[in-house]
Amino acid sequence: MNRYAGLRDFLLIWVGQLVSGVGSRLTSFALGIWVYQSTGSTTQFALIFVAMAVPALLISPIAGALVDRWDRRRTMIVCDAASALTMFALAALYATDTLALWHVYAGVGISAIANAFLQPAYAASIPLLASQEQLTRVNGLVQTGFAVAQVGGPLLAGVLVSTISMQGVLIVDALTFVVGVVALLFARVPRPQRSEPAEDSLWREAATGFRYVHERPGLYGLLLVFGATNFLFGIASIAITPLVLSFADAGLLGVQMAVGGCGLLLGGLAMSTWGGPRRRVHGVLGFSLAAGVLLAVHGLAPSFALVLVAGFGFFLTLPVLNASNAALWQSKVPADLQGRCFAIQRVLSEAAMPLGYCLAGPLAERVFEPLMAPGGALAASVGAWIGVGPGRGLGLMFIVLGVLMTAVAASAYAVRAIRRVEDELPDAPILATGPAAQVSAAA
Repeated sequence: MNRYAGLRDFLLIWVGQLVSGVGSRLTSFALGIWVYQSTGSTTQFALIFVAMAVPALLISPIAGALVDRWDRRRTMIVCDAASALTMFALAALYATDTLALWHVYAGVGISAIANAFLQPAYAASIPLLASQEQLTRVNGLVQTGFAVAQVGGPLLAGVLVSTISMQGVLIVDALTFVVGVVALLFARVPRPQRSEPAEDSLWREAATGFRYVHERPGLYGLLLVFGATNFLFGIASIAITPLVLSFADAGLLGVQMAVGGCGLLLGGLAMSTWGGPRRRVHGVLGFSLAAGVLLAVHGLAPSFALVLVAGFGFFLTLPVLNASNAALWQSKVPADLQGRCFAIQRVLSEAAMPLGYCLAGPLAERVFEPLMAPGGALAASVGAWIGVGPGRGLGLMFIVLGVLMTAVAASAYAVRAIRRVEDELPDAPILATGPAAQVSAAA
């Protein structure tokens, strides 16, 4: 039996979003290079990521409510079209030698806002296009697309910047969004029926999604696990570079990141063929436990081989965790509330990870490194096991982060409402309208 039978519309959208996702990573990487080379300022370089994160964080609460009001296919078309026009505009400015820093910040900000609408619309469309049995496998494909963008975007950027210039890179990115638009034009996405009357106030309607989750302890607990895991991962994602550079060179750091990307890609491919654990909550919590253990392994010794294997394993778990989480929410939340619920997760992620970014440096430099310096408070005890000196404080920080991530997952397993969320919370009915509804039902 074909595992992807009846998924024509999803696969069309998926291919379009995979291509446009590679383009987005391509441009964010290339624009970062351009800003740093133009200014020589790390601060100006970092502001690109601020310009991506802050607008998305601010708009996401109402973006989810609007996605649930609007036609999701048209929303995605407008978002991809807006990003394409933005990239064409930046390319024109570059061609006329008038591209300024504020243009770059404004451009990535506009694209971030468009993405804040597109991602909830994309995630909330999946249960309208796939059966309950296909959800985890389909989300595995989504994770595969994300991994391809994460790995392929920077690699392609390095080639294109040196061969067709920044202007060419921007045009290529714009064309990838055009591919996304064309794919959406040929796809059909049914509109979900409303499970409750519309609110007069957009803010009250946005709050409905949070209220729905808060009233269901299992989902609310999973939301807290999601936020805590993203916070800890945010710290680790910043600290990995100085950790590796404390005992290896920049070339080996590149190898480590490439191998981690391969783990991400392989995990996505595994989910798209395997379909994940039968009980999705085990995919979320069980693989969170495994991710925590692997994160802690990073810090056990100043060994490149150890970090390489642990990093590959850690990134291998993420697609299973993320795909299981998305499928669980898609099966338990009414279709007309999913835009809001996925926007809530996005807000939590956008807030938790930057907070982790901000804390990583001070924690490493002012807390953990002094503890593990020669003569430090833990040098004689913990240092006897993991070593003492530069970088060993970072090693201890990874061990603590891994233990905390494992503890979060274990604590969630101990809560009955979370552990049995799939049994105690009934599946939400998928009620769709419009000409595409019959196609979805037939799938």
